[in-house]
Order: sequence, then structure tokens, then C-alpha cells
Amino acid sequence: MKNNRTERIYIGYTKDIERRLVEHKKKDVDIELVYYEAYNNGKQAQLRERRLKLYGSAWRGLERRLGL
Repeated sequence: MKNNRTERIYIGYTKDIERRLVEHKKKDVDIELVYYEAYNNGKQAQLRERRLKLYGSAWRGLERRLGL
């Protein structure tokens, strides 16, 4: 998710993306979903989240693909 006002990017995993987006929009209406990945289980999703947050190369690769 991206905050269009601050340009901040949020990375995280959830079992219900629609619910999570609604929760974020209650706090800040300038939030939009710009990208998501689907996984078969929570463990895979958590691993991907961890890689994006801890390893700069994974995040930079995603930024390049998305044009962020």
C-alpha cells in the first residue's frame, strides 16, 4: 500500500487484503493498494515480507518493476 500524501510504502501480509485496506483507509484516506502477491500459506507470505523488509535488493527489485 502507498500513502499518496506522504509517499510512504507499507509492506505487510494479511489473510484478508480487502479488510486490511479498509482498516488503513479509516486512518488515512490517501492510502491505495499499488501491488500485492498471493501465497498458498501464511508462512510463505511471512517469508516474503521479511525478505522485502530486511534485504534491500529484494525491495529495490520490486520498486524497479513497479516504477516506484
